[in-house]
Amino acid sequence: MIVEFHGKKPKISRNVFIAPNAIVVGDVILEEGVSIWYGAILRGDIEPIIVKKFSNIQDNCVLHTSKGYPVTIGEYVTVGHKSVIHGCEIGDRVLIGMNATVLDGSKIDSGCIVAAGSVVREKSYVKPFSMVAGVPAQFKKQLDENVLTKLEEHAKSYFELSREYTEFL
Repeated sequence: MIVEFHGKKPKISRNVFIAPNAIVVGDVILEEGVSIWYGAILRGDIEPIIVKKFSNIQDNCVLHTSKGYPVTIGEYVTVGHKSVIHGCEIGDRVLIGMNATVLDGSKIDSGCIVAAGSVVREKSYVKPFSMVAGVPAQFKKQLDENVLTKLEEHAKSYFELSREYTEFL
């Protein structure tokens, strides 16, 4: 469902998949190749939400903003099932594991992995090519640049899957 809010309607580029029961509200930009999966909610009712090229927001995720804290999701990002992304910035080629939470003012730099179930506290910074895990999320290991290829391939696989769904819906 696409919802206009206070005169702001989501801007949706070509080749975007939005599942029938996903909800996209207000000041939201979905760039080419983005997929928004079943039960996901993107509420751009306070600040903007931008999801860049070929990123996927998986089932039952919530993306929301706070005053002064928009959401930006980089290119080729996977946001795993049931994750909460709130008022933060996520760089390119990042994996947010299932049921993870990233809070206001945080920045996850490019090439990172946030492990499933982790909580990235407010105003945290995760350096490039880092894996973080836990509650609160803490640095676990340095990743090499090969991770970029793997994360991009993972995101591309969701784009391909979204094309299959588009044929049947």
